[in-house]
Amino acid sequence: MDSESLLLSLELAAGSGQGLSPERRAALLTSLQLVKRDYRYDRVLFWGRILGIVADYYIAQGLSEDQLAPRKTLYSLNCMEWSLLPPATEEMAAQMAVVKGRFMGDPSHEYEHTEFQKMPAEGEKTFEDDVVVQVKEETRLVSVIDQIDKAVAVIPRGALFKTPFGPVHVNRTFEGLSLSEARKLSSYFHFRDPVGLKNKTLLEKADLDPSLDFLDSLEHDIPKGSWSVQMERGNSLVVLRSLLWPGLTFFHTPRTRNHGYIYVGTGEKNMDLPFML
Repeated sequence: MDSESLLLSLELAAGSGQGLSPERRAALLTSLQLVKRDYRYDRVLFWGRILGIVADYYIAQGLSEDQLAPRKTLYSLNCMEWSLLPPATEEMAAQMAVVKGRFMGDPSHEYEHTEFQKMPAEGEKTFEDDVVVQVKEETRLVSVIDQIDKAVAVIPRGALFKTPFGPVHVNRTFEGLSLSEARKLSSYFHFRDPVGLKNKTLLEKADLDPSLDFLDSLEHDIPKGSWSVQMERGNSLVVLRSLLWPGLTFFHTPRTRNHGYIYVGTGEKNMDLPFML
């Protein structure tokens, strides 16, 4: 959710129980404006909160003028002091694949797991040995945020437009989806670089507007049924909830520009979802 409309966005997302105390709201309003100024971001999004056992991580993201350019991610434990996280890598994802359970809430906490690694022996022979590998919770935080962004970050169709030269900008003329369109899962896109669009045939691409339909639609997500679409407040608010990453809530007020998403959860993926549908 955009930091410029933070209070309204938090109120619209409150139906899922994702709220913040007045003290936290006041701290975020001030600190996110300072983050935007100091780091010279075009936009700052309040991404959400990852619940830890000792403390919670509050997450914000900075966007450049090109909305699909790599985002800068920051975290805070008190909503006032923000620390920049390194970009996610495939090596981080491989290390974190074996780590399970809740976050501790301490960035310096180290997880330990055992790996089989080939060790050199005399001559050309090698042997396998158990090696204890330690990884910091900060690395796990980077990896989980990247996974959630790629899987369930959402924007409505038309909120962004692609210029003929390539960059993607905020669509200032976007006035919201109609009530009928807001009920359809096909009206919402993944807020990341497209993955499945290049696999479409020319016939399928013929009906697409290249300036608006340049992202992957949620209707093609696997497994089918991983999104819950509900109308609230007398059909004046549409809410999407992810069943794959419980805690991700997207909201949009039809016929207005108000939209955004927030994640408040433990940072654990629902691996049992295919068996629950």
